[in-house]
Amino acid sequence: MEISNTFAEFVVAINKTAQEFQSSIVIKTDRKSFDAKSILGLTYSILGSKTFELEIHGPDEDEAKKAMTYVFHQHNVPVCVNE
Repeated sequence: MEISNTFAEFVVAINKTAQEFQSSIVIKTDRKSFDAKSILGLTYSILGSKTFELEIHGPDEDEAKKAMTYVFHQHNVPVCVNE
């Protein structure tokens, strides 16, 4: 299976953005939950998933929520974020 450049860019953008924060950033999909800071987890969990939810908790969670939401919207992927 070939992974498109757009998908690869999306995965890298999520991972790179998540790495900037101390907060725990967990992405929940229709398949499973995984750490956004794990590039391997991202690649296999995002591929083929249809729904995405972010669970972000920690000292810089407000900034992390804004940044992570921005990454998803930049790639036209809808996402819900914990309150």
